[in-house]
Amino acid sequence: MRYRELGRTGLTVSEIGFGAWGLGQGAWVGADDDSAVRALHRALDLGVNFIDTARAYDRSEGVVGRALRELPSGGDGVYVATKVGSKIPVSLAPSGLDVMEVFPGAHLRESLETSLRELGRDHVDLLQLHTWEDEWTGRGDWLETVDALKEEGKIRFFGISVKDHQPENVLTVLRTGVLDTVQVIYNIFEQAPSEALLPACAEYGVGVIGRVALDEGALTGSIRTGVTFPEGDWRNWYFRDDRAALVERRVDALLADLGIGVDELPSVALRFALAGQAVSTVIVGMRSLANVERNVAVAEAPPLTDGQLTLLAKHRWPKNFYN
Repeated sequence: MRYRELGRTGLTVSEIGFGAWGLGQGAWVGADDDSAVRALHRALDLGVNFIDTARAYDRSEGVVGRALRELPSGGDGVYVATKVGSKIPVSLAPSGLDVMEVFPGAHLRESLETSLRELGRDHVDLLQLHTWEDEWTGRGDWLETVDALKEEGKIRFFGISVKDHQPENVLTVLRTGVLDTVQVIYNIFEQAPSEALLPACAEYGVGVIGRVALDEGALTGSIRTGVTFPEGDWRNWYFRDDRAALVERRVDALLADLGIGVDELPSVALRFALAGQAVSTVIVGMRSLANVERNVAVAEAPPLTDGQLTLLAKHRWPKNFYN
């Protein structure tokens, strides 16, 4: 495993982080507590030291907590990040809501206390807001609460997880200097963060946590025409209608340009995300031992060449399947 500095935090995190949404047994169907714990333990054995979860991920925080408690060290040396969900629903479109309706300070504190109980820890290394609208900058009492939680030792650092496919929707608050990290979708298809957000993070010393590097499976090559998922799995919605066929055509063109087989695509996709400016770690969902070992093996692969990155830049695909 290779490691990088998480912005100016002083934390040194694994290039591949563990995205724990799929461990929650809600939106992603097919996991169970025991297999989830085995996968997480294997990732930690292989050098992963950063775990990202959230209050909104159903059982995820509890599963992460169990996995860490079962380690001889109790999880010492493992960095845990979680997220505070909005108090009321917030759409991807501009909501017009006041930040005091969405993230009042009391809500942040209550959510964190619940997370700490689920995780079985007295602090988290990183607390993130699970959504954001830049017009909220300078409003509300959330920042005072964040500062208080830091003073109390309940959180070490603070960040924001940016709305899906809206990397510019955090630039105002980022430039105030209050953020330690930003979490953003960044992959071969979704390259927009490289235009303004990633350079701004580099300028201000803000660590970047890349998410959805495999585009919910699209960039593994497993999404083909006619693909099916278990009943109740959210991917039935994400890849609905003709979307799987669209993905198949895009992926086939990508493979042809690179001159590689489909089995090599996940490694290329992860290395692309890691090549982004200021990216500290790329969090990946890994519910099976095989996927853990495949993704962590990226640490043994060389960085993509300038020529490969130039080619991949041409495969940008501005889409938003979350709509």
